[in-house]
Amino acid sequence: MAKLRLVKPAALDEPLRSVVGDRTAKVLADGLGLHTTGDLLHHYPRRYATRGELTDLAGLSDGEDVTVLAEVLTARRRRMRQRKGDILEVVVTDGRGRLTLTFFGRGVHEPDKELKPGFRGMFAGRISTYGGRRQLTHPEYHVLPGGADAGGTGGAGTRVLAAAREFADELIPVYPATKGMTSWRIARCVSMILDTVDIGADSMPEPIRRRHDLIGLREAYEGIHRPADLAVARRARERLRWDEAFVVQAALARRRRAAATLPARPRARVEGGLLDAFDARLPFRLTAGQLAVGAEIAADLAAEHPMHRLLQGDVGAGKTVVALRAMLQVVDAGGQAALLAPTEVLAQQHHRSIMTLLGPLAQAGQLGGADEATRAVLLTGSQGAKARRAALLDAASGAAGIVVGTHALLQEHVQFADLGLVVVDEQHRFGVEQRDALREKVAGGRPHVLVMTATPIPRTVAMTVFGDLDTSTLTQLPDGRAAISTHVVPPERPHYLRRAWERIREEVAAGRQVYVVCPRIGDQEGADEDIDEDLIDGDVDEGAGAAGQDDFAQDDPAQDDFAQDDFAQDDFAQDGGEQRTWSVADVLPRLEEDWLPGLRIGVLHGRLPADEKDATMRRFAAGEFDVLLATTVIEVGVDVPNATVMMIMDADRFGVSQLHQLRGRVGRGALPGLCLFVTRSPGGTKARERLDAVAATTDGFELARLDLEQRREGDVLGAAQSGRRSSLKLLTLLKDEELIRTARDEANALIDGDPDLTRHPVLAAELAALVDDDRAEYLEKG
Repeated sequence: MAKLRLVKPAALDEPLRSVVGDRTAKVLADGLGLHTTGDLLHHYPRRYATRGELTDLAGLSDGEDVTVLAEVLTARRRRMRQRKGDILEVVVTDGRGRLTLTFFGRGVHEPDKELKPGFRGMFAGRISTYGGRRQLTHPEYHVLPGGADAGGTGGAGTRVLAAAREFADELIPVYPATKGMTSWRIARCVSMILDTVDIGADSMPEPIRRRHDLIGLREAYEGIHRPADLAVARRARERLRWDEAFVVQAALARRRRAAATLPARPRARVEGGLLDAFDARLPFRLTAGQLAVGAEIAADLAAEHPMHRLLQGDVGAGKTVVALRAMLQVVDAGGQAALLAPTEVLAQQHHRSIMTLLGPLAQAGQLGGADEATRAVLLTGSQGAKARRAALLDAASGAAGIVVGTHALLQEHVQFADLGLVVVDEQHRFGVEQRDALREKVAGGRPHVLVMTATPIPRTVAMTVFGDLDTSTLTQLPDGRAAISTHVVPPERPHYLRRAWERIREEVAAGRQVYVVCPRIGDQEGADEDIDEDLIDGDVDEGAGAAGQDDFAQDDPAQDDFAQDDFAQDDFAQDGGEQRTWSVADVLPRLEEDWLPGLRIGVLHGRLPADEKDATMRRFAAGEFDVLLATTVIEVGVDVPNATVMMIMDADRFGVSQLHQLRGRVGRGALPGLCLFVTRSPGGTKARERLDAVAATTDGFELARLDLEQRREGDVLGAAQSGRRSSLKLLTLLKDEELIRTARDEANALIDGDPDLTRHPVLAAELAALVDDDRAEYLEKG
């Protein structure tokens, strides 16, 4: 550890190397992403240990990187058998379990001197098992001051002196650490900074601190990193959670206020136009929820400022019809609407659905077209030159009121005559910059924007809770939609899989159709273009849905007869015996030869040419295939009411959102749906718990909360949507919703009274530092 270098107080933006030295700063930067003194101060302890409380060693798992607090029980040095040198085996204990620390070679001498029976220390390393014993090999360690007097089985635990008790109860912060930088080294770095840093003025206005009984910022940093007791640490965390909520809310409040001043052309509803004609020809009644949400959107479209609304609805809730009605309102008002879909399969499906729903209303200039008709055109990257030129011309001339497409719509040469509304389906598939590219195609204002999602991902949930988006929610399913039951097909119940194939054959015999989904196309996973970003390796669940269903809940004494063939794990093993992920290339011959012989099987994945993908979907929808073997290209938007079974191979390889979206491809008509999660992961893993949770509910919003719990909120002020890069260190949306609402009210009141923050310069500077150039651009675009 480098010695303290500064002679003047460090600022929060001071590079760490100025305080802790170049080598330590490099490890902190490379391993933990910490670059300044402020970054390190915001690297908070994940928990606190005390010298009087040892780590529960029974809860440690192989492969886990741990920092444990334990007492040395024995230390034994011996010669190595296979080579020269000594080996030191130190056994530490928590009073119940034991853990072996192994040192050999040159690393023996110092531990031999310092790790004596009765001493307590912190030990960091990776858990492994050797000879039936759990161990840490060459762990980093830190002996607690006081030697054997630190307490515990060495005898000091019987002392009742007040000083000994105080020493034993002292809190030890345990930090998220990295290779080459242990928790106690991080604690020393933090202490160096706390001793020298100039925190500056508090950005939280003093009246707000008084109203909510919050301590000052300097006191909060001291309290979270060097607390005298847990009560001090709790007060510090409460203040710092408030900081995270309030600063973000102030940024969003300014953003909302600025957005309210942006111009947009009003697109009020026109009586007797396309929308009225469309409503009159609908073959079903709109639900009360669809009508209510439609009225909210219609009012937004008629305003002089751009709509920015999130339309949430569970799978099958009728979001597409709501969006189409909004598009028709804009077309009636003389504008155009663009529908942006993440895949060509979904874009084609949307275009077909719109053409079917509109009928003659989408056939302007054609024989049989209605008098008030418009055109709905499709624009994708793989279209033929002639079709593409026609679509581009219709968009640029205004002949097409509705343009459906993929990323191809974002290209510079795609122009619109008067783009009034952008509808983004499954908005989490598009980055902020991509969505903004469509907005730039509007001259003299902003288009209205409607984003849709069936299963809100963490960022969407975050922004919804933070109140940044106007949100409409569809909770009511249309009449006639059937229920979907979900079951897990686990490796320990191989007879479940036999029954699953039997059930599929029964459904096909009854005239139904089936999806079988694999996470990969072929052997080269890195080349698979349709492996979704959400793909998560290694999580599974056991059958929450399976219990209570006669087809899958019975114990089968003959399960051994089935185990060796249907899972055939040897067929899917790589060199070294590692189990391979099921792929379309692997599964197709098994379906044809072993599992579903004689059935008509179609294949669909992202590497097929666009026209072949479209033709395959058309043939499946027409009933020409009994089984569609596919990847996640059928995740959203695909609508085949006759499909009743969805079997997902290696379901543990998919995220919560993907599983729910895939499940939503069945049960889309009056026929009940069945979804089967096939997994080879053993019970008791997080993956199985996740599959259990998805199998237990079809409520997309409940699943969104589960997704949020697992992936966190994402960087709510940046373009990143992965929770692994969250800028929220202490604030959790599921636990702190009330605090967030209160902070939002305070921020709104402050910004309303001081929009430019002229009376709050410290907060203004904080926002300027938080919302840097890139993030400011993001906020402006978002």
